[in-house]
Amino acid sequence: MIPHWEMILRITLAAFLGGVIGFERDIHRRQAGLRTHLIVAMASATFMVVSAHFMYFQRYVAGDLVSVDSSRIAASVVAGVGFLGGGSILRTGATVQGLTTAAGLWLVAAIGLCAGSGMYPESVAVTVLGLVALTVLRVFEDKKVIRRRITLLFDSASGSSSTLLAVIESEIGRLHAKALDLDYHLNAAHKQATISFDLLFPDSIDLGKLVASFEGFEGVREIQVRVP
Repeated sequence: MIPHWEMILRITLAAFLGGVIGFERDIHRRQAGLRTHLIVAMASATFMVVSAHFMYFQRYVAGDLVSVDSSRIAASVVAGVGFLGGGSILRTGATVQGLTTAAGLWLVAAIGLCAGSGMYPESVAVTVLGLVALTVLRVFEDKKVIRRRITLLFDSASGSSSTLLAVIESEIGRLHAKALDLDYHLNAAHKQATISFDLLFPDSIDLGKLVASFEGFEGVREIQVRVP
């Protein structure tokens, strides 16, 4: 049996490595971020440690006939993470979002099991490879698509929230773009409405043209464009 401090070390390492993957997801404003990935990796490592060592703490005596399959708890983790991954996948019209996030949760579960079993170099190596897949390979996927965070400030008298959102949705459709992570805030005291969203649009659209299209909205007072 390994000492308690090493069990805790395995769980801590898994939490750290899962947090590294989660931090990358947080940077790109995905549904599951730092805390979710850290907890999944930490829980997976804990299940692995329990699965491999719980027998030593049951105080069985010599001669007791006990048969244990130490892989059953760990194997159940894979199925359990599937439910979390399914919850992060969203369907919007013909578009499916969250597949990479679901795969990331599956990955950190594997990293947690790996660290929980004491395979430290392998767990670190898989974390590095996961970061490469999520960051470096992103360049090849998004090379024709630009992502910007758009914030529009309106006079509240410009219309109801449904009216403003309908106008924005219509313009986004005309640009053959896609909006993600939309936020709506109404400041009744100052009679202002703020709408923010991540806009994915083809690199063929000039940034000046994009801003000009939003400047044409009735009641718009301020436009902010930044890298998310």
